[in-house]
Amino acid sequence: MIPDVSPEAREWWEATRERRLLVQSCDGCGHRQHYPRAICKGCGRTDLGWVEAEGGGTVYSFTHSHRSPDPSSLKPPYTIAIVILDEGPRLLTTVTGDGIRCDMRVRLGWKPLDDGRYLPVFETDPEEA
Repeated sequence: MIPDVSPEAREWWEATRERRLLVQSCDGCGHRQHYPRAICKGCGRTDLGWVEAEGGGTVYSFTHSHRSPDPSSLKPPYTIAIVILDEGPRLLTTVTGDGIRCDMRVRLGWKPLDDGRYLPVFETDPEEA
């Protein structure tokens, strides 16, 4: 079951149907953030827009999980990571590939969902492993 989408996240989720990763950008101070929310974490203003992320990032932190809340959709073992996007925001995601380590460069990939949306996931660069 896919949960309801908040009004702040609706545009973000719709962009995933086209495999576009958006981050919020404050029109006032330029701060970029993710997850979508109603106010800017940088200055507290509410005039937020969207910019498209290029798809590159760096692993900030990670852990390997050997248990899954739903083995039918997420087969263990898998890696959960915080990825710092090149645009600045941090994204909690999964990373696939070998030799995952902090400060490793990763690239955006997409996992299809049952309703036509996609979930952003990341892959290691074979040259980095």
